[in-house]
Amino acid sequence: MKPVDIRKMSVEDLDKKIKELAEELGNLAFQHRIRPLEDTSRLNKIKKDIARIKTIKVQNIA
Repeated sequence: MKPVDIRKMSVEDLDKKIKELAEELGNLAFQHRIRPLEDTSRLNKIKKDIARIKTIKVQNIA
């Protein structure tokens, strides 16, 4: 997810997106523990997207 797209979203949308990504991350992490994923880089991409959204959210509030 690109920062330009994130900045266009409302605070409510950002909260919703963080929740969706966190849920997806939990599901993928669980699946990875059961059997290795084909694309393990997806875990890191989701973590970075969550961090990016949280950072931009704090910048918009301040």
